[in-house]
Amino acid sequence: MGKLTKNQKAVTAKYEHAKVYSLSEACALLKEVTFTKFDATVELSVNLGVDPRKANQMIRGVVTLPNGTGKVVRVLALCTPDKEEEAKAAGADYVGLDEYVEKIKGGWTDIDVIVCTPSVMAKVGALGKILGPRGLMPNPKTGTVTMEIGNAVKDVKGGKIDFKVDKTGIVHCGIGKISFTSEQIYQNAAEVLSAIAKLKPQALKGTYMKGAAICTTMSPGIKIDTKAFLNSIA
Repeated sequence: MGKLTKNQKAVTAKYEHAKVYSLSEACALLKEVTFTKFDATVELSVNLGVDPRKANQMIRGVVTLPNGTGKVVRVLALCTPDKEEEAKAAGADYVGLDEYVEKIKGGWTDIDVIVCTPSVMAKVGALGKILGPRGLMPNPKTGTVTMEIGNAVKDVKGGKIDFKVDKTGIVHCGIGKISFTSEQIYQNAAEVLSAIAKLKPQALKGTYMKGAAICTTMSPGIKIDTKAFLNSIA
């Protein structure tokens, strides 16, 4: 085994891989074990005791992070002319319909979120093979298909994210930046964990939230005591 770097030694001195930390401890420790020169994304992973193959155990939801994502979100609003001014006033980066549908067909996907009105879903639906794999397809369940397109744009710009359990039963989501204070990271993480906790399927038997961990792009994962957290919000 090669010699540890200065930063690796610092991490080893402060962090115990097998230890389970309270959420507040984990968020504070994360600041101490991240040494990237860039503003790394903070990621939360939650291991659920669900079977995503069963429709009644497919966990999916939306949550607005109290302190935002720390990321500049590029929003495309696909709508009819009567909704364009509303979308622009709300801060949408791109607003229109047919011209952007054609651009996307040509391979343009330089955006983070698409919101649209129900009336244009026929045209947007035709882009499913392009948007779906990139996680860009608007969905009424996440509030990105709505008549209130201005509010949808504001929500996304303000820190609204959607999450979905993957085929292994884990929810992964970015919840901020390492430049946030530990309290801001804690508040965002707590909001996501609380939202997931409320989605527990009634038919589920056994443990729902089996574990969670928080990390940054290049830090070790810090285990979170989910049982203690759930008890604190019960």
